[in-house]
Amino acid sequence: MDIRVLKYFLAVVREENITKAADILHVTQPTLSRQLAKMEEDLGVKLFMRGKNGITLTEEGLLLRRRAEEIVLLADKTERELTEHSEMIEGEVSIGCGELASVKLLPRFLQSFRSNYPNIVFDIHTGNADVIKERLDNGILDLGILLEPVSIEKYDFIRLQIPERWVVLMRPDSPLAQKDFVTVNDLVNIPLIFVKRKSIRNELESWFLGHTDELNIIATIDMSTNASILVEYGLGYAVVVEGSVPFLDTKKVCYRPIFPERTSTSVLAWKKNQPFAPAARRFLDFVQMELNQ
Repeated sequence: MDIRVLKYFLAVVREENITKAADILHVTQPTLSRQLAKMEEDLGVKLFMRGKNGITLTEEGLLLRRRAEEIVLLADKTERELTEHSEMIEGEVSIGCGELASVKLLPRFLQSFRSNYPNIVFDIHTGNADVIKERLDNGILDLGILLEPVSIEKYDFIRLQIPERWVVLMRPDSPLAQKDFVTVNDLVNIPLIFVKRKSIRNELESWFLGHTDELNIIATIDMSTNASILVEYGLGYAVVVEGSVPFLDTKKVCYRPIFPERTSTSVLAWKKNQPFAPAARRFLDFVQMELNQ
């Protein structure tokens, strides 16, 4: 049996409620329900009785609870014994990332990881995918979060499951700010600020199929923060990913989603056959385990 699932089971037993347990475990309620259902299916027994006052255990569930507590205690003790010198692992882990929604994964990873390895320091570099790839190739960065499409033949990677939604930045007094969303037709023949990366720009322009000749691209940018400044001072409208603009002063700059919705994906990548230092190797193993849960 999977230790992680046993811990899920015990959390539900303690809380007597799947929703509360999911919040504590930082997983979604449907994910937790599926894990428990699969456990019952694998064991061939019914573990829970669900009623108006919460969840209670069957006789089989009570037996599993006793055994699960013993197993988890033993597993935790074994892990502590094997990693009792983990505080001696030190060094720096360098991570490159763009201004993306996927970056919101980092605080959870870093906080949880440093609780076990407090002597490891993280160096976070912000840049577009081209800059991050160059630094990965040169060994300056250990890991990079890259917005797709991006050429990743030279890299191993994990595709992240947070969608990067495309939006349009504008001034609050813009006519388009009165709308709930903007369409391709709304963006034709108005001054546009586009992403500089050629692969991304090609994808953006493909959305304007039939209107490409009518696009009025007046500037290209590497970072959305700079785009918001250009927008604020009335230069035009910027097409960016939503994750890049979480701290906008909405009195000066706002945004509207593109309709039909347009999204991209991102990956956590590292150079193939990269000789990692112990700190980076341990962190990558940790992240892979977290993302595979």
